Amino acid sequence: MDVLARFTADKPVVIFIKSTCCMSHTVKALICNFGANPIVFEVDKMANGYLIERALVLLECHPSVPAVFIGQQLISGADKVIGLNIQNKLSQLLLNAKAIFIWVSYSSIKNS
Repeated sequence: MDVLARFTADKPVVIFIKSTCCMSHTVKALICNFGANPIVFEVDKMANGYLIERALVLLECHPSVPAVFIGQQLISGADKVIGLNIQNKLSQLLLNAKAIFIWVSYSSIKNS
């Protein structure tokens, strides 16, 4: 999807959201809590937002937002991102994409 590639190229984390979607804001806050600084596009406020939403649906992102790209790879929506966090896999994806540079989880400190 060329339309999405233009927005995600060379960016560690990109999130497509709608300004009125509470799950969009939840996912953004979760990623920011790791120390990442995602690029956020509010598709409902963009002139070509409908094209972006259409491209996300074609990539099987249902619902179309929030849609999270980490390291230019579509992770998917809120359920997938939150699931990765519960499995302690989200931090590694962010590290690999160079969205964050160091992460120490509470559980690793507790077990030391």
